[in-house]
Amino acid sequence: MTDALAAVSELTGVPAEQAHRISGSVYEVELADGDLVVAKRHSQPTAVLAEAKSLDWIAEPGVLPVPAVRGHNDHWLVIEQIEPGTPQDAEALGRGLAELHLSGAPAFGSAPPDGPANAWIGLAPMANRPVDSWPEFYASQRIEPYLRRTTLPPGPFEAVCARLAELVPNEPPARLHGDLWSGNVHWATDGRAWLIDPAAHGGHRETDLAMLQLFGCPLLERVLGAYNEVYPLAPGWQARVPLHQLFPLLVHVLLFGNGYASQTISAARAALRA
Repeated sequence: MTDALAAVSELTGVPAEQAHRISGSVYEVELADGDLVVAKRHSQPTAVLAEAKSLDWIAEPGVLPVPAVRGHNDHWLVIEQIEPGTPQDAEALGRGLAELHLSGAPAFGSAPPDGPANAWIGLAPMANRPVDSWPEFYASQRIEPYLRRTTLPPGPFEAVCARLAELVPNEPPARLHGDLWSGNVHWATDGRAWLIDPAAHGGHRETDLAMLQLFGCPLLERVLGAYNEVYPLAPGWQARVPLHQLFPLLVHVLLFGNGYASQTISAARAALRA
């Protein structure tokens, strides 16, 4: 706790009075002026920088609320604290995600401005290097690096990589949250959804939406319906959900073991049937 208090005081310029652990190395800290902030400790400096620049980048269009960055250094990120509430305004989330994606990115694989090429998704390393096409990006930066570090049979995944150009419609690079599972959608006291813990990069917009569906999301049908009204999805997008879920599933196999192996292999086989 002492380290968190010292880091928050230094980075915000306001004395930190008390802290309590939320989980792991994440703390809620009360400042002397009565404000509350969240302090997150990372062992890797690039992880702090990647998350700080991701938050700035997805906040830039102003279409969805994102916690403000109060300060960061090599190991600590301090952000605005948002009081939790219950899910209500699903339509605003759907419309906001559509507008966020429409705001675009310079290329597939592009990092946020001033963000590191060697970034992180959770505790797993994640490369962000611009390339010309989404199939090249998804194969070389989102499937192959993780597959090599697992014991999964490579066949289904190699088959997917070989057919990416025909499986997914060609679209311009979207500005992605990048780790949009339901736990990173924080519903506030006014019922609005805030985006937290991003791993932002330029990618295919269906990847964000597929990740949102991976572990369930409150009011999901309303979210997707509102999204589709603003930025209609290409025909067959539902069948492509398993393809876009391969990336987060491979990350889960890497971080948490082969308990996710069967689901990941099934997703690869489903992707080939899309």
